[in-house]
Amino acid sequence: MKTFYSTGVLFLLIMFVVCPTVRSQEKTAAVPKSPFTIDLWEKGLPNSNGMEAQGYDDAKYNFKPCITVYLPKAIRPAKAVVVCPGGGYANLAMNHEGHDWAPFFNNLGIAVVVLKYRMPNGNHEVPFSDACEALRLTKAHAGEWNIDPDCIGIMGSSAGGHLASTVATHAPAELRPAFQILFYPVITMNKEETHSGSRLNLLGENPTEEMEKSYSNELQVDSSTPRAFIALSDDDRGVKPVNSVKYYLALQQQGIPAALYIYPSGGHGWGIRESFKYHIEMLTELRSWLATF
Repeated sequence: MKTFYSTGVLFLLIMFVVCPTVRSQEKTAAVPKSPFTIDLWEKGLPNSNGMEAQGYDDAKYNFKPCITVYLPKAIRPAKAVVVCPGGGYANLAMNHEGHDWAPFFNNLGIAVVVLKYRMPNGNHEVPFSDACEALRLTKAHAGEWNIDPDCIGIMGSSAGGHLASTVATHAPAELRPAFQILFYPVITMNKEETHSGSRLNLLGENPTEEMEKSYSNELQVDSSTPRAFIALSDDDRGVKPVNSVKYYLALQQQGIPAALYIYPSGGHGWGIRESFKYHIEMLTELRSWLATF
């Protein structure tokens, strides 16, 4: 009996030491190696742009909706940002306005979720639904990916900035981002000040007055709209600076913390390219802003 008792105790001690290790290894193995890509709508699309039957093909701007996740090395739960590249709602600048941002944010301990969203092609609800699903998936996997579910923001450039600001002003409360980062964004949909290509591709040739107003995001800001960082060039001829200025003023009127940076030159579409004259200043100011919350 004495020998059996000692062996039993030894077995329990081994299990006590080994099992947590096994569980820890299983937990770690459950997270794919970063970066990894996840399809948005594995159970079926909620809406259609009429292009699915053609077969997804990036070369034809028929994008399969998905997210690519870049996780930082972080001990505590990290901030995260869902990134919406621009392209006038006709194409996607996936590199300098998307994937190329990952090292910058990861080095700050911030997770990056790059969204490849479908073009509207006659259905204005399509990009918005993809962006909302990207936020929902990020929140759903927050524990697994070591992300703070209450500090997931959204970022967009040009038409991607319109999509990001649409999510920031239209998404349901449970999906409303914690912050927004907008580079030279399309904001308004009124004919005089909008980017005509983005307006045409999103709303069609003859949108109703109600639709135009709904997607003019400077008119949709309220007290629940998240804080914002906005950056653009004064000489932007692609998207008029008045878009950003109107949005900033709307945020200010609601008491929403916002930072607006207008650089003397640079034009449109610089993203994270080092060729942008104020590249270092822009990154420094963005880094400082992110540290304020």
